[in-house]
Amino acid sequence: MIRWTFLLILQLASTLFVHGQYPPPAGQPGTTAMYKDSSAFREWASKCTLEAGYINLVDTTVVFMGSNKAAYGFPEDATGPPDNFVVSLGDQGIATLTLPAPMFDSAGPDFAVFENPFSDAFLELGFVEVSSNGIDFVRFPSVSLTPEAPQVSTFDTLDATKIHNLAGKYRVFYGTPFDLADLNDSLTVDISAITHIRIIDVGGCIQPGYQSFDSQGHIINDPWPTPFHTCGMDLDAVGIIHTPIQAIQPIRVYPNPAHHMLHIEHAVHSSIRLTIIDPLGKKHYPERFVNQKDELDISDLSSGFYIARFALPDGSVVIRKFIKQ
Repeated sequence: MIRWTFLLILQLASTLFVHGQYPPPAGQPGTTAMYKDSSAFREWASKCTLEAGYINLVDTTVVFMGSNKAAYGFPEDATGPPDNFVVSLGDQGIATLTLPAPMFDSAGPDFAVFENPFSDAFLELGFVEVSSNGIDFVRFPSVSLTPEAPQVSTFDTLDATKIHNLAGKYRVFYGTPFDLADLNDSLTVDISAITHIRIIDVGGCIQPGYQSFDSQGHIINDPWPTPFHTCGMDLDAVGIIHTPIQAIQPIRVYPNPAHHMLHIEHAVHSSIRLTIIDPLGKKHYPERFVNQKDELDISDLSSGFYIARFALPDGSVVIRKFIKQ
């Protein structure tokens, strides 16, 4: 009887491992996916620096459109609310995001990372790390139960129920949540004052010497190779849930879309510097100062997507995005 009970336990454990044990895709019962318009989000990452990865980390001579590294989007595309304007990280590329105010641990998830999968199954994953000084980072314990072989090929799919604590688990406009309580035993970061978040593309390659591993030692297998300028995880935004209200500097940019006049309102007790940046990275009206209630004539801008970058007196930066029609 003991032998059969033991075999039954082994069979149940095997079934859990094969079929997954973590929350399912967005829209399904039990999912943890957070929609971009959730009232839980109080602010968004305001600055991004990028170390682009190769389009093929095994053969760095492979090029696409003249480059051997990811070359889609701009770092600014990863700031502000999700809008499906993204920056591609490339194989094992790194994006480091600065928060507009320190984030702290509280009940439930503390932030969410947005990628842009067009389906619930074509997923490109990333490690997530946090820092309270911008120098020392600690990684969230991640789990990938996707079989370690064969290689998940370029356009193959993944099962979200086999993925935990890896960014990119959910489809476009649905963020993957992270709870700082997972790091409460760390001596390297202060989870009551997180200032930076780092996203690192997993690469996805299973070849020895090029593998990435989860916190349990599993090889992380995701679509590879993706030898295009859009390769690797595509970072859209990072939404902050727990940050002090008094630290937030509300800035409104409206209407959106805008036709001729862009109205600006902010709560900073002095004028602040505004720069408008177009999709090609060109700056318009550089270093223009705007008052608490101001307006900007944008009639001469071409139709399209723009970033409004506000430099505050304390050195921080706030990003707002708008469309010119």
